[in-house]
Amino acid sequence: MIAESRRLTKAYMGKKAVKEVSIKICGGSIYGLLGPNGSGKTTWMKMMTGFVKPTQGEVIFDGAPWNYRAKNQVAYMSTEPFYYDFMNIGMVGKYYSDFFEGFDEKKFQELVRKVGLSEEMKIRELSTGMMAKLKVIATLSRKALLYMLDEPLNGIDLKARDEIVDVILTTTSEKNTVIISTHLIEEIESIIDHAIYMKDGSVIYECDVEEERMRSGRSAADLYREFM
Repeated sequence: MIAESRRLTKAYMGKKAVKEVSIKICGGSIYGLLGPNGSGKTTWMKMMTGFVKPTQGEVIFDGAPWNYRAKNQVAYMSTEPFYYDFMNIGMVGKYYSDFFEGFDEKKFQELVRKVGLSEEMKIRELSTGMMAKLKVIATLSRKALLYMLDEPLNGIDLKARDEIVDVILTTTSEKNTVIISTHLIEEIESIIDHAIYMKDGSVIYECDVEEERMRSGRSAADLYREFM
């Protein structure tokens, strides 16, 4: 087990966005964190990465309570880009290299070319699909044990989605774990090993995707339609 949330809860103005969520994350797997917008996925991810302090509960990483050392082993991609308009893609790589320990600038440059971008492209001129690809490859160019991608496929065309899925599959290994938050189930069903379903701030179901298919004949998308 690489990470665990124990009864993780977050309340804003007395309203609970996440309610006593306990999840165990094992190494070498790809997880789908599935649920509609507002289900608590982003808040849970931000608590797991140290960006948001839980109201109650705790985060365990690599067998110990969350601490500053874990930040170098967890790479989180938020839904919001935090690049400046004056930057070009090459400057984003330099920015990450300065900011994150273990950022592989050579890998970043290779992935930029792989997805059809160039380092000279200006951030302000990127399309939604180009920006989505940049965010993913910048995150995956960090040397981490756990990658958490929040809605990486949202609002982009099918070709860009295929390229992002390909990058995820080709740049991670058995040493890494990936958690993909999304409501676009059918786009990632073929690559996830485990599915975690969230609704109204709670986990309502978890399963090994292949075991569930063999046992009940239901796909991850079938379960999503049933639960949501």
